[in-house]
Amino acid sequence: MKKMICTLLAAPFAIAMSGCGAVPTSQQTNEDGAQPALKPLAQIAPYPAAAAGQTRWVIRLPQEADEKALQLELVAGKTMDVDCNRQWFSADMKAETLAGWGYTYHVLQDVKGPASTLMACRGQPKKPGFVPVSGAGYLLRYNSKLPVVAYLPEGFTLQYRIWRAGDNVTAKEE
Repeated sequence: MKKMICTLLAAPFAIAMSGCGAVPTSQQTNEDGAQPALKPLAQIAPYPAAAAGQTRWVIRLPQEADEKALQLELVAGKTMDVDCNRQWFSADMKAETLAGWGYTYHVLQDVKGPASTLMACRGQPKKPGFVPVSGAGYLLRYNSKLPVVAYLPEGFTLQYRIWRAGDNVTAKEE
């Protein structure tokens, strides 16, 4: 799935792998070089608390000069013992709207898997590795004005990548 996303977006977007975990601190600074205090999430909007069996993740993106040239890819997953096979979970990230506010938050539910390819991994020990969740709804518009709020099942973590647009490439007429 990731290879397909990279192929589909390779022409208009060059990957800037700012692979980060959720809940990062902002990279903006005040005039004196110090980081500004971030408002607690409850002061921005009344996002719901995480339901039983879920964890709430918050991403605060730094302000960029041309945010229209950026996209945010959410990468949900779980660290597990893996072998030489490719492994993944399957679920769609659903966008929900905060009633009365119009702000969006994202919910990952009904995760299936893990699924795996079936290669023989003779003599290779298992080692910890990040197993991603594949599906729809993970590529979002970059917006530093509001936090990105996501609810994941307990045991799953949220990472993200920032995609940057490259130069326009014109196709050849034949």
